Amino acid sequence: MTLVTESRRPARRAPGPDRSRGGPDHGAWFLVLPALIPILVLSVGPLLYGILLAFTDAQSGRTEPTEWIGVLNFQDLLHDTLFWESFRIGLVWAVGVTVPQFLLALGLALLLNQNLRLRWAARALAIVPWAMPEVVVGIMWRLVYNPDAGILNETLRDLGLGDGHDWLSGLGTALPAVIVVGVWAGMPQTTVALLAGLQNTPRELHEAAAVDGAGAWRRFRTVTWPALRPVALAITALNLIWNFNSFALVYVLTNGGPGGRTRLPMLFAYEEAFRYGQFGYAAAMGCVMVAVISILLAVFLAGRLRGGTKGGDEA
Repeated sequence: MTLVTESRRPARRAPGPDRSRGGPDHGAWFLVLPALIPILVLSVGPLLYGILLAFTDAQSGRTEPTEWIGVLNFQDLLHDTLFWESFRIGLVWAVGVTVPQFLLALGLALLLNQNLRLRWAARALAIVPWAMPEVVVGIMWRLVYNPDAGILNETLRDLGLGDGHDWLSGLGTALPAVIVVGVWAGMPQTTVALLAGLQNTPRELHEAAAVDGAGAWRRFRTVTWPALRPVALAITALNLIWNFNSFALVYVLTNGGPGGRTRLPMLFAYEEAFRYGQFGYAAAMGCVMVAVISILLAVFLAGRLRGGTKGGDEA
């Protein structure tokens, strides 16, 4: 007599794509498309068109068809001393705004991270400049710097420190005055990013360091800063890009003057395109700016990451 026993092993599935092993999921593309389409249309498309335009002699009001001229625009840029002077001013502006911006924002974030009374009100006031459009910020600071009735000159007169100064028109004071405005306007977002990084630092580490007898500076150097380093690296890199590409704030404050002392590269390209109608030449400027700032940013990030790796190895 033969006994038939039922197998308890699960039935084998028919061969097919195994999604659990990371196989292609075409349905996910339909979820990503709504976000990709605006990026392609509003960012990638104009970028590619600008690169193409840089190799042509496109001009405004021209009746003849646009012609392909190769690298002629880039050859002209190599000998354009005004453009490279504006590039130097742009680098001075970007570094001069980013470094004080980060240091002041770090101090403010450390303060707002403390258990203070009315801390919610202080945090709300700290982000007020962030909520203001750059045009409004520029108009407001023009009133502050007004040589006749500005609050800055009025305060200096009351303190007996002089009869006032035309800050935005002086050859030696225009760029520092604009840098001050850039630091004030851009500090809130840096503060918010650093404050978020501070709040993600485990409080137990600070308590353990305090029990071991570490002072405030040593706790910051060994606990706070290592945890804050990734956020600091990211926000510094973004600030360098944003500040180098600034346009509206400086345009409202000085329009590139006096004598080109505050003419940033974006202002120079804007004038070439919309004042003189040289669209191809202005597009070549944009390509050069993107390439150079990408190289500088890559060197900066590589240096910071290498320093972070060494610090982590030594620790």
